[in-house]
Amino acid sequence: MSLSIGAFVIAMAFVTATLSGVFGMAGGLVLMGALALVLPVSAAFVTHGLLQLVANGWRAIIHRGHVRWDIVGWFALASAVAALGVAALSFVPSKPVLYVLLGLVPALVWLPQGWLKLDAAQPRQALLSGFLVTGLNLLAGVAGPLLDIFFVRTALTRHAIVATKAATQVFSHLAKVLVYGGPLLTTPMKDFPPLWVFGLAIPLSMLGTVVGGRILDRMSDVNFKSWTRWIVTAVGVSYLIQAWMLLR
Repeated sequence: MSLSIGAFVIAMAFVTATLSGVFGMAGGLVLMGALALVLPVSAAFVTHGLLQLVANGWRAIIHRGHVRWDIVGWFALASAVAALGVAALSFVPSKPVLYVLLGLVPALVWLPQGWLKLDAAQPRQALLSGFLVTGLNLLAGVAGPLLDIFFVRTALTRHAIVATKAATQVFSHLAKVLVYGGPLLTTPMKDFPPLWVFGLAIPLSMLGTVVGGRILDRMSDVNFKSWTRWIVTAVGVSYLIQAWMLLR
């Protein structure tokens, strides 16, 4: 890996961790697309999983007083089932397919709330979210907008939403690391970032999470939900354009 690509990965780790610290999902979406630009798909999946695992885990620790651990427990159980299912399929998307999936995922934020009366605070729906979110995460690399659907109808505050979603995403990204990182145990992955990149990117992800939390404190619940929808939509459109360019 070249020095410029390594520096790019490190910079994006900080920027996207800050975004996630504020909006809970936009950062992961941006990071996945950025990594796919410079890394093979499998390497991008594992790198994204490791960085987001740290960023989400640290965010959950920072806001641990707001985490709904009952939701996290049901999510983790279903997440394990989804990981086993996708691992059995041995599916790795091509770059054009990956960008198409990344571009379509944000459309989920525009589904009318009346269509899907979902609430992650209910055990059955927490289980459903764990299975669907982890499954989509393993196929498209991200699933923040889908996870958000299970939280828009809850009575949780913005801090509780960000904290609980971060804790659930720890298990979703852990599944991605295990499923796509398994081959690393026997065959080195081409163009996988060296340890020094992670050594710099991980603490910067933690710093970005802290910065994002400070910004979150200054936002209202209304602005928080409005900005999230428009940001992920803009990112999704850019990914569909990238997919079209790759398929020409």
